[in-house]
Amino acid sequence: MDPLAKQIFKGVLVAELVGIWGAYFLFRKMNTSQEFRQTMRNYCKSTEHSGMYGIREQDQEKWLNSKN
Repeated sequence: MDPLAKQIFKGVLVAELVGIWGAYFLFRKMNTSQEFRQTMRNYCKSTEHSGMYGIREQDQEKWLNSKN
């Protein structure tokens, strides 16, 4: 492998690891902190106020359909 390919590979690997760590951090925070869940709920409401409607309803419908 040439040096540029190694650098690109390392960069992608670091980006993947940061993404995995971030997802785990958010999961852990949502799972353990009621206050953080409330903050996230308020964030979802603010996106609806900014004009992005129906996302929450689509999620709820999908979850209900997956249970059946």
